[in-house]
Amino acid sequence: MTEQLAVSKIKEGTVIDHINAGKALLVLKILGISAGSKERVLMAMNVPSRKMGRKDIVKVEGKFIGEEELNRIALIAPKATINLIKDYEIYKKFRVVLPETVEGVLTCPNRHCITNSREPIVRRFNVSMVDDSVVVKCHYCGRKITEVDKYIVST
Repeated sequence: MTEQLAVSKIKEGTVIDHINAGKALLVLKILGISAGSKERVLMAMNVPSRKMGRKDIVKVEGKFIGEEELNRIALIAPKATINLIKDYEIYKKFRVVLPETVEGVLTCPNRHCITNSREPIVRRFNVSMVDDSVVVKCHYCGRKITEVDKYIVST
């Protein structure tokens, strides 16, 4: 007998599925949801998944995510699927798409990079997939980052 996860439906909002296991809390941070937030949030971590082994799921009632948030989520969960819900039904379902570049989303770990000076420069990174991992490269200094989640800027 297989176990099933029982999670209540939401009336309206966003469901983010197929998040890499252990990254749900970071997804909430990207969405600007913290302990004092008013949104109704359902979160499941390390849920068994046939495709991924283990995954996380986040449901947020009353919030539809924008492109900037999608870009941030794609950096840490490139296989995530987004379900937009209205009246308890999925009205739109799609996978996140890894952007070619991101701006203002990450900080460069190179303390000598011009983006870490007082110059008014927008932080820009080129994004790619290498062996199922997201790798970003600073547009200005060329520093590569493989542990992207450590350098995401808080919203």
